[in-house]
Amino acid sequence: MYEAMGDSADPDGSGNAAVRPSDTAPTISATSDDKPPGPTPTDDPTADSTSAPSAPAASGSLKGKVVVIDPGHNPNNFQHTTEINRKVNIGTNWKECDTTGTSTNDGYTEAKFTLDVAHRLRTLLQEQGATVKFTQDGDRSWGPCVDERAEIGNKAHADAVVSIHADGASAGQRGFHVILPGKVDEGAANTGPIVAPSRDLGERIAGSFVRVTGSAPSNYVGAGTGLVTRKDLGGLNLSTVPKVFIECGNMRDSKDAAQLTNGAWRQKAARGISDGIVSFLRG
Repeated sequence: MYEAMGDSADPDGSGNAAVRPSDTAPTISATSDDKPPGPTPTDDPTADSTSAPSAPAASGSLKGKVVVIDPGHNPNNFQHTTEINRKVNIGTNWKECDTTGTSTNDGYTEAKFTLDVAHRLRTLLQEQGATVKFTQDGDRSWGPCVDERAEIGNKAHADAVVSIHADGASAGQRGFHVILPGKVDEGAANTGPIVAPSRDLGERIAGSFVRVTGSAPSNYVGAGTGLVTRKDLGGLNLSTVPKVFIECGNMRDSKDAAQLTNGAWRQKAARGISDGIVSFLRG
């Protein structure tokens, strides 16, 4: 199971989600597919800046802010199964270091998707003056493990961390959702201080994601809110700074896959995430 999920909510232009789920929303596990990725189909690599109308902050408004982007998985993980299957302590239990992630039925991998969106997101945030750091940029042979991913954000004293993913659920299950950290206080995990700010960050991202991409909240988790709370993800459990995961869509659904493999749509996804982060950091 991989550590990231997305969310959506309907925005009213302010960057806040119109639908706010209750704090007692059930914890829901996402489907994942850890098979080695297949060949990559022809894809549009250009950074198409076309997007729905949005309201980004003025240039330089995020000067002094640090954002860590966590592109889910690693393109080379499938070649290092021994390493990524090693168990690490996430506070509540032990889980695999990392997974390969999923892919579309045509072989476009989640790892390639997450890096592409991460690059677009970095550009948008840097235009606002933010300092942006990655947990990995395809520059490692595998990983990093989920505990190291959390530690990178912690050591950076990040003002916000977003882990980017795409789901591997069944066909017909569509939409995006944002995963929020639940309250955990076990072992090295103590999310109490970050639960509230992470929810604020997640709701703002969800709202702007709906507005910019036009995507609907997940129809299979989150009860239509696009927000899911989980306590089983090391990347969240071990974080000491505000952090969320976003599952931008389902790679195994043909309609979602058509969006995820489209460069112009990925630019919209990056803009939606960026607008949510900007709104959160500006307060």
